[in-house]
Amino acid sequence: MKTLTLVAAALAAGWLAASPGPHWSLQTSGVTARLRGVSAVTNEVVWASGAAGTVLRTADGGATWQALTIPGTQALDFRDVDAVSERTAYALSIGAGPLSRIYKTSDAGAHWDLQFTNADPRAFFDAMAFWDTDHGLAISDSVDGTFVIITTSNGGRTWTRVPLETLPPALPNEGAFAGSGTNIAVFGRDRAWIGTGASTRSRVLRTLDGGRTWTIAETPFASSASAGIFSIAFRDSRHGLIVGGDYRKERDAVDNGAATMDGGLTWTSLKGLGGFRSVVAYAPDSSQTTQRS
Repeated sequence: MKTLTLVAAALAAGWLAASPGPHWSLQTSGVTARLRGVSAVTNEVVWASGAAGTVLRTADGGATWQALTIPGTQALDFRDVDAVSERTAYALSIGAGPLSRIYKTSDAGAHWDLQFTNADPRAFFDAMAFWDTDHGLAISDSVDGTFVIITTSNGGRTWTRVPLETLPPALPNEGAFAGSGTNIAVFGRDRAWIGTGASTRSRVLRTLDGGRTWTIAETPFASSASAGIFSIAFRDSRHGLIVGGDYRKERDAVDNGAATMDGGLTWTSLKGLGGFRSVVAYAPDSSQTTQRS
């Protein structure tokens, strides 16, 4: 069977290059499942995730990939994996009701604990992100005009929904696309931004206090049931980027990026970036941006 490949440069050493553009090399994953999530801890240790309960890990910069087993998850689609250390990582599966789950490993994937199962049949979790080993958050599509955000402050042992009164109202059908697990960006100890879409406008949710309270900002992105913001990245507390488009019209979008220089209060369209884009990330030298479709 033909195996899928991983683009290793964004995962590890190639992404760190100070050359005019990142260098990319293909690596064999050893699996046929479609991969969506990627989390690089070091140049050597990287995690990836995808359909059919797939979670992968490399400890040698991608020369070899180990397929990890989470029992009973063969039917799940792990759209997001977030590693907080070489041995500790979280995997989030998507879907309505109990298909949305969060698992955690603390021993490099040998064992996994189910930490969260969505009990609301109308909720559909899309992505998660972590500030550190203890503090993180995850978001679902909105339900009945309200955003659904959960947070943890104890390494995922418990997850608590953010009170509705601390959130702005959601637009009809507004949500965060489960494209690559990168529609949440975190910075420092308590700042986070979430890109939305699938409604009449595309917006950015922002918190400055670890998810306790939230505000929202408009963006110049077009929005529809299949269009909006798919990925967000911040270089520091003020400078950020968003990309996206319409996944049903991958070649039609134009000016498909926007930037902020005031911490997400305002967003300005970037000219010249076309086509559907599902991921954006700052290279560690902070002077370059890596994005892909």
